[in-house]
Amino acid sequence: MTRVPVRILLCDDHAVVRAGLLALLGSEPDIDVVGEAGSGEEAVAAAAKLRPDVVLMDLQLGPGVDGVEATRRIAATGVHVLVLTTYDTDADVTRAIAAGATGYLLKAERPEELFAAIHSAAQGRTILSPPVASRVMSHLRGAARPSLTARELDILGQLAQGLGNREIARALFISQATVKTHLGRIYDKLGVDTRAGAVAVAKEQRLLP
Repeated sequence: MTRVPVRILLCDDHAVVRAGLLALLGSEPDIDVVGEAGSGEEAVAAAAKLRPDVVLMDLQLGPGVDGVEATRRIAATGVHVLVLTTYDTDADVTRAIAAGATGYLLKAERPEELFAAIHSAAQGRTILSPPVASRVMSHLRGAARPSLTARELDILGQLAQGLGNREIARALFISQATVKTHLGRIYDKLGVDTRAGAVAVAKEQRLLP
């Protein structure tokens, strides 16, 4: 018995990547690509118009609405979103899943894994790449990170305002070297490696006022 093809909307800001995915998915008879989007805004609009079964969503989409926010808006309408990206940091995974992504797949996966993930996502089943699943499981097993100190929360608050190390040091009456030390501890506790990642996780965990 022939299965009804899963209707897919592709969202990636690189035209070459979209073309490659289009050619790859076109070889699978049970998958039908019904649209493409090169930005978060286009993806949200296309998903509302086309009502696909699954949106394949990249996270890094350039200026404007990023992949996480586009995922949040699309998932809120009941359309399944399968993240397909090269990024697997804790912050990216946490933000995407919190936004409502049905699955999180890395672009390094084999084509057959992608096909299977698409069919799983279309049925609402959660699918995670093995490296991503390992990260999620390690969190669930409890490696509870130490809570931030009052000083670290102060620095995180300044970070969220877009201040650089020099401005933070001046505002808190500490040295830039001390700021860097605290930032290193904050990154380690939140499982991130960038200022933007620290702010994103802090917002998700409601660590900021």
